[in-house]
Formats: sequence, structure tokens, C-alpha cells
Amino acid sequence: MRNFSKLEEKIGIKFKNQDYIKQSVVHRSYLNEHPEFELDHNERLEFLGDAVLEIIVTEYLYRHFPDTPEGDLTNWRASLVNSKMLAVVACEINLEEYLYLSKGESKDKNSKARQYILANAVEALIGAIYLDQGTVSARKFIKNNIISKLDDILKNKLYLDPKSKFQEKAQELIGVTPHYKVLSEIGPDHAKVFEVGLYLGEELVSTGNGSSKQEAQIEAAQRGLEEKGW
Repeated sequence: MRNFSKLEEKIGIKFKNQDYIKQSVVHRSYLNEHPEFELDHNERLEFLGDAVLEIIVTEYLYRHFPDTPEGDLTNWRASLVNSKMLAVVACEINLEEYLYLSKGESKDKNSKARQYILANAVEALIGAIYLDQGTVSARKFIKNNIISKLDDILKNKLYLDPKSKFQEKAQELIGVTPHYKVLSEIGPDHAKVFEVGLYLGEELVSTGNGSSKQEAQIEAAQRGLEEKGW
């Protein structure tokens, strides 16, 4: 039996209906092993929380940046509500220790799948807060835990995708525009894997793989940023 009082203390919200906070951390896999569990999984709450998060972040950006074009606001919003950012928020509020997971999922701690589970749980928690406490509390949680990341995102231009960021840094720091070359294509047409090289002049900075050239370029750019310390 989990005690949610520390989580409530951490987020500054005391739930009237404990079922909401409990259900927000129930992953579908847990119910496969515990069909007798009294609550459903968190996917409906996640569906609701995703919409609440989107409208509150969108409204904040709209009101606070009246002169910023819609395209920039879209990028800023995406950088705030993506799964990577929400997984960071989950770790900050120690949400992982409350998750109801299957034995298999419990062991799989550092995978991409766990990142999505954590991100989805944050959205479900937002849905739970909204149902239990209303818009004001949901807005407060989102502002304190998610919108608070915006200054760092803008300062470090984290809203740029890896390709844009690498190109901007390369032009700014060494005056060179990067280019990409397909190094190999493996597999049949319906399941091709591309390997792409990222170059600065003749220098091969990094490589990336993906099911499309674009995907491979993004991975190469991300690795290039790490390689160059940018």
C-alpha cells in the first residue's frame, strides 16, 4: 500500500479524493499482473492531463510573449511539454517511486520506455489534479514545475532541434555550415536503416542511424553537439 502524503507535500496539493492521485500512477502493465486491482490504469487521466497541460502552457506563452510569432511559441511549447522534459519533472517530484508497474517494467529502469511511462504519469497527475482541485491548482502545478523551466530553455536555446542548434553553433563559433552525407543504406525498401555522417568541411564529426535520412541526421547532430561540447 503506497502512502501518497510525501508526494502531496512535494507538489503542495492535498487530494480530496485519493483515488485520483493513486490512479495517476497505475501503468497498464500492472493490471495485467493484478487484474483484481480496484482502479483502472492511468491512460484516461493522461488523455485529460495532456489537454490541460497544452492549454495552460499555450495560454501562458500567448499572454506573456505578445510580440513573439506563433512559430516560435510552438517550438517553445514543444520544448516544455515533450516526454524528455516531463520525465525530468517526474524525477524532480520523485514520481517514479510511486508507480504501479509490472515486474518486467519495474526492472527496466533506464530505457526510453521508462521515460515515456514517467512523462505519461506526469500528464495523468495533471489530469488528477484538475479533476480533484480544478483549473487553479492545475495551473499552479504546471507553472511551478514545468513553465518554470522556460527561462533555461530560452537562455540555452533548447527549443531548437539538434540540426538547427548544431548549424547555429557551427556558424557562430567556426564560421562553417555543416553538411550531411549518407554513408550506408541497409535493408529492404520497407525497412531501410540509414547511416548518415555529419561533416564540418572534410571533418567527420559524428554519425547517426535512423529509418529515414532525416531521423539519422537528427541523431548525428545530437551526437555532434555532445562531441563538440555545444
